[in-house]
Formats: sequence, C-alpha cells, structure tokens
Amino acid sequence: MPPKQRSKADISKKQKMVEDKTFGLKNKHKSKNVQKYVQTLQQSVQPKPDPSKLASKKKKEEDKAREKELNDLFKVAVSQPKVPVGVDPKSILCEFYKVGQCAKGFKCKFSHDLNVQRKGEKIDIYSDQRDEGKDTMEDWDQETLEKVVESKGKEYNQNKPTDIVCKHFLEAVEKKQYGWFWVCPNGGKNCHYRHALPPGYILKSQMKALLEEEAEKISVEEEIENQRAKVSTSTPMTPELFMQWKRKKIEARDAGLAAEMAERAKNDRMSGRELFLSNSSLFVDDAEAYDRYQREDESSATEEKFIVILRLVELAMYQVSTLENLLVLLSI
Repeated sequence: MPPKQRSKADISKKQKMVEDKTFGLKNKHKSKNVQKYVQTLQQSVQPKPDPSKLASKKKKEEDKAREKELNDLFKVAVSQPKVPVGVDPKSILCEFYKVGQCAKGFKCKFSHDLNVQRKGEKIDIYSDQRDEGKDTMEDWDQETLEKVVESKGKEYNQNKPTDIVCKHFLEAVEKKQYGWFWVCPNGGKNCHYRHALPPGYILKSQMKALLEEEAEKISVEEEIENQRAKVSTSTPMTPELFMQWKRKKIEARDAGLAAEMAERAKNDRMSGRELFLSNSSLFVDDAEAYDRYQREDESSATEEKFIVILRLVELAMYQVSTLENLLVLLSI
C-alpha cells in the first residue's frame, strides 16, 4: 500500500519550521557542515516521491527517446514540397504530418488537414469522376486482353454504355449540391448514366442569366443615336470644312515626315531612296559611265532597227508569193 500523501498545509508548516531553525545560522553559504545540516532539514520536510511514478516517468522518457531516434532515421527520406510563389502554405499538406513525424504542431506553416488537397481542388463537372480510376490496356498482355474482350462481350449487350446525362446529376448541379462527397441516388458509382456535362452545355440558371443580359442589350443603331445625343455642340459638315480639315491633316503629316527625315539625316540613318529624294545631285555618274551607257543604248537601238527591217522583208515576200498565186488562179 503506497504511503499516505501529505497535505499542502502540513508541507508549508514543516517548511516554515525549517526556515525558523536555519534562521541566523552563521556561514550558511560557506561552511559545508552547515549546508549539510540545512539540506537534511529540507529533505525531512519534502515528501518522498512515489517509486511507481518514478518508474513510469522513466519508461515514458525512454520510449520518447527511442521514438525520436527512429524518427531521426526516417526523416532523411521525407522532404517538404516547394511552395510556389503566391500560394498559401496552409493549402499544402505537410509531408512529415502525413507520415506522423511532424513535431511542430500548430506552429507548422504547412497544413495538417488530410482533406486540404480535396478542398483546394474544384471538381470538374464536365468529366465523369468514375473514368479516372478505370484501367487502360496500355499495360495489358495478350492473355489479359483476351479475357477482357470475352467478359466485356457478354456485359455489353446487358449493360450498353450510354451518353445520356443522369437526371440526378443534373439536378445536383442545378441546385449547387454536386461535389466531392455527392453520391448518385441511382446506384452511386454503378449508375448507368453519365455524370458529366457535354461540351458547351448551358445550365438553366446560366441560361436565365444570359437571357436577362440579352434582353437588356440595345441595338447598334440605338447606341449610335444615344452617343450622338450626348454631344452637346456640333458643327454642320460642309465641303469647305472637310477640305480645310483634310488640308490640315496633310500639312501635319508632311511636317511630321520632314521632321523625321531631318532626324534620320542628323543621325546618319537614311536609306538610299531617302538620300536620292532629299538630294539627287549626290547620285550623278562620272563621264566614262555616261559614255559606256550611251554606247550600250546605241547598240541596242541598232539591233531593234535590224529586227524591224527583217520583219518588213518577210512581209513583202509573203505578199509577192500571195500575188503570184492569185495571178495563177485568174489565168486558169
């Protein structure tokens, strides 16, 4: 039977007695005999610890040290993910917490909620979630393929696939009840109908908003008239005003081109065409180049004249032969 625990009043009373007995002792902090006497008095006042509690506490400390050693061994294989720029770390699950090794608790910058990934990701209503877990034939061998073909051939006639959208799915989407934890009343995952909206499908709630928006729109003609009505002062357009406006525009354009040309000439960035238009005297050839071109022009002109003469001769010979043939016919 464990010893009876002392009350706090008894302990404080004994402590006061120790203080009274040690009050006024000389060399209390220097003499070893006096310090030993004071220590003996204090031990007589303090309650003796329970051996069973000490053993239990020691065992807990040993277990904690052993667990810490194991965690230190396996900690090398676990690493926290890199947080992208602009992403809240609380939206990412802590990798150490996932394996039960995170010792930071609420001070950890990552989330300790196992459902945080599912909460952050929005469900896609245009794809059937049951299609994601289906096995594909990429890793099948020939034997597996034959078994699947044989089994599917029997099931196909009994339960043909359909593209009809499940009415319960549509109702849940319209009422905004569809989510990760939604279960189809028509058999759950074994529902025969599709749990995905076809491409381009518009919900009734969206259709209502679109119709209201379309009804509020005004025609282009009305918009033009409204904008014209907002103009407070206006000047009637006449041919004289139009020509005056056009003349100003042309002058402004020419002035801008001249300024740009001057800037380009100043910075030596003009092209050959721009240099010729600005100062054609820079492109005059020397005398020898002129004579050479002149001789080439004369030779080409002589060749053209010779060709013309040949064609005239051929035409004359053709006419003579034609005339001779005509005379022969007349003589007959």
